This record gives sequence, C-alpha cells and structure tokens, in this order.
Amino acid sequence: MATAVETLGKLERRITISFPLTEVRAEVEKRLKVQAKTAKAPGFRPGKVPLKMVAAQYGYQIETEVLNDKVGRAFNDAANENQLRVAGFPNIEPKAESPAGVLAFDATFEIYPEVEIGDLTKVEIETVKADVSEAEIDKTIDILRKQRVHFHTKGEAGEHGDGGEAVAANGDRVTVDFVGSIDGVEFPGGKAEGYPFVLGEGRMLPEFEAATVGLKVGEAKTFPLAFPEDYHGKDVAGKTASFTITLQKLEWAHLPEVDGEFAKSLGVADGDVAKMREDIKVNLEREVAGRVKARNKEAVMDTLVKTATLDVPKSLIAQDTERLAEITRQDMAQRGMNVKDVPFPPELFAEKAERRVRLGLILSQLVTENNLQAQPEQVKAQIEDFAQSYEDPREVLKYYYSDRRRLAEVEALVLEENVVNYVLGLSKTSSKAIAFDELMGSNAQA
Repeated sequence: MATAVETLGKLERRITISFPLTEVRAEVEKRLKVQAKTAKAPGFRPGKVPLKMVAAQYGYQIETEVLNDKVGRAFNDAANENQLRVAGFPNIEPKAESPAGVLAFDATFEIYPEVEIGDLTKVEIETVKADVSEAEIDKTIDILRKQRVHFHTKGEAGEHGDGGEAVAANGDRVTVDFVGSIDGVEFPGGKAEGYPFVLGEGRMLPEFEAATVGLKVGEAKTFPLAFPEDYHGKDVAGKTASFTITLQKLEWAHLPEVDGEFAKSLGVADGDVAKMREDIKVNLEREVAGRVKARNKEAVMDTLVKTATLDVPKSLIAQDTERLAEITRQDMAQRGMNVKDVPFPPELFAEKAERRVRLGLILSQLVTENNLQAQPEQVKAQIEDFAQSYEDPREVLKYYYSDRRRLAEVEALVLEENVVNYVLGLSKTSSKAIAFDELMGSNAQA
C-alpha cells in the first residue's frame, strides 16, 4: 500500500510504499519452485535439485526481482491513484525504520510542471528571408570550377597557356622547403621539405604566405614570423620565429571553362549550360529555404522560451544531459578518437539540456491544447520533399516508412513546423531580408 503524497518542493514529491514481508516471502517461494523445475546441479537430474540448493543459488536474484516488481507496481498504482504525471524515474530507498513484519520504501520523484504560455498575440517576432540571384549562381559555379581545378607549371607553354610570369602569386600552388627556429634553435613541426599549398587560401599564417609571394623557383627568403597567442602549437604560441623558405615548384591554376563539358561533369547529360544554371538555382533555393526555415524556427523557439513560465524537472535535465554526453562520445568515437578515458562533465551539456527539456514541455503543451499533431499526409509530404534531391525518390520513401524510429523523426519535424506556423500566425511578425552569404554562414539550431 502507499501513503499520502508528500510535497517536498515545487515539483518534488514523496510516497511511502509498504507491504507485508509475508507477501514477499510467499512470492519468492513460489518463484523458487518454478525455478526448481528446470534447475541443474552436479549429481542431480534437471528438475530434481533440492529446493534449499535452488534457494542458495537463485534466492538473492529472485528476491531482488520480487521486490523490484512489487515496489514498481505499488508505485505505479499510487501515481495513477493520485493522478500524478511522474517526470523521469523515481529514487526508491528502503526506510530506515519499519514496523515489524513490514517492508517500507520511500519513493522520491518529480512531477511534470504546469506550463503557462503567455499571450502570443502580443509578442513580436522578426523573421528572415533571402533570395537567390544570378550572382549567387555565379559564385556557386566558381566554387564548382575550383573543385575541378588543374595545375600546370607556371611559365611553361602548354595547351592552356603558360600562366604568365613565373613568379609566385595568389592562386598559385607552391611547393616549398622551409625551416624555422626560435633563438637559433629549430623546433618540432618547424621544418618540412616538398610542402605544397595554394597561396591565398589561408592555409598558412599570413606572414608565411606574404613571404612566398613574389618568389621564383629556386629562390629563398628568410623572414620573421610571430605566432599568435592562441596558436594551436603551445610550444611556439606567442613567440617569434625566424623562417627560411625555398620555392621548389610553382604551378598556376587552370579552371575549366563554363561550357558543355563542364555541365556534363555536373550531371547534365546533354551539356546544356542554361539547364545547369537552373539546376544550381533550384538546389540553392532548396538550401536557402531550409536555412530560412531554421532561422525562423529558432526565432519562434526563443520567443516561446521567453514567454512561457514553468519549472523544469531536474530529473529530465539530468537524463537529457546524459543523452547529449553519450551522443558526443559516440560521435567522437566514430571520428576515430579514443574517448575511453575522456571525461564528459555534465556541466558541458546542462545548459543545452535544460533548454531542450524546457522547449519540449512547452511544445507538448501547445500541441495538446491546439491539436497540432503531425498528420499522416504532412509526414508523407515532408518525406517526399526530402526525396526530391535523390535519384530514386521511391527508395527514400521506403527508407523512412520501413523504420518506425526514422518515421518518428520526421513526425517530430512536422510537429515543430506546425507549432512554428501556429505561433507565427498569432504573433506580430516582421520580415527582414538578409544577404545570401550571411544566411549560408549561419547554422541556427533549435
């Protein structure tokens, strides 16, 4: 049986659960007899092992199972009887003192909070929008050309020209030998032979690239280089080194022409350049639409966090903190990092976990009160939108509908979109146009 619910805090509650010891012993004995029917022991046929031997071998395990079952069932009955929405898992501990012949436990737990959402008709939300112009298409084509770049010896005549004067300039690929020293002593990582990099890409420190510009093959230059205070190499961070570089090889970049062959390399079978540009535009618009949606969703979520009033259960924050830490651990392991002895302090994830739990409770309230659940046709439409960028859309549909967990992920996305549309429909909104580059450089997440 269970006693009345004690209020320990805003969300924390306690219930005392107790039941006669005779009930536990009777159930343990019953399960031991069942176990005895299949128990094995040296010198005995299966099912003929004495009950005392069965109890010695399995008694502790069975007693633990019986206690867990009875306590768990009693706690659930008490929670249902008192109409409690339990958040997380209860902490159940035996009472220090119990009446003779009675087993008693204290179950301490949290309940879900009341969520008060402010007047959404009075909030102001700024949304963003962005367009894809011909300039963005041209920039994308330039990136695609650079991904297909070919390098040729600079100054030597060839099929595509000689690249101009054989002097290192931005855009050229140079191969250098270099050696660095601090106070006349070479340092680890400060020396290399045949080291290639492209000038102007920022792969090397600015002083290093500046010293390389203007060199001809075979020429050398000595120059000072001040390492930044936050340089990743702690041994040299904040120090000034003397470097000597020697240019061993100089190549100029030949970018492919924007023609039929280039279009074919991008998957346009007939080499139609106009069709290629249209395909690029469609892909950019899809990417822009996704990022605009993410930015606007973030604005809505920020508004809901500021508008709603609720106490967040600590147990749910702890659970999500552990989940985020485990996701991070698995991600690092998949990247080939040894995370066996790497600590993952809870405080690293606590703030994000608290926001996630808070938003989850707010969204749940909005969805329940306003019937914003994801509808089957919405889920299908979302999956079909995903499938547009794949060669065989039918396989994408099959991929999601064959796994309930994958389908649940899409349902969650649709549910969030329903909430976003609902909030935007009620609130006072204004729209701000932002530059394409600004949008593409953002990585908003709810």
